[in-house]
Amino acid sequence: MAGARTFSDFAAGVARAAGKPVTFAVSLVVIAAWAVSGPLFHYSDTWQLIINTGTTIVTFLMVFLIQNTQNRDGAAIQAKLDELIRASAAQNAYIGIENLTEEELDSLRARCEARARSFRLSEADAAADAAEDAANAKADAAARAAGL
Repeated sequence: MAGARTFSDFAAGVARAAGKPVTFAVSLVVIAAWAVSGPLFHYSDTWQLIINTGTTIVTFLMVFLIQNTQNRDGAAIQAKLDELIRASAAQNAYIGIENLTEEELDSLRARCEARARSFRLSEADAAADAAEDAANAKADAAARAAGL
């Protein structure tokens, strides 16, 4: 699919270029030139229409180009995460969850948070038990040293 590859390459190039400081500077120069030309054109409706039309067209096209780039970046990140999950001891059931509905993802997120809270509580309980055991051991050792 040569057309898809060409569009993807074009979209990625435009997205990269749009994020560069020189692009912002050029945009500022264009806006400044337009603003300075206002008195020359007596701030006419045509003068205003030029900037409005130009910015609307650029914005409209950029939405699609940037969305294409973000979609590809998101898909690449998902593929990398899926491979990491598959190759690790993590649960393979999480591969492909990006295709779940919002409600399914909310439910899954809630279950994960509950497990994490439970784990943190059990870790805190274990730490408290260990601290208590250590304190008791020190007290016993001190009592034995004192001959009690």
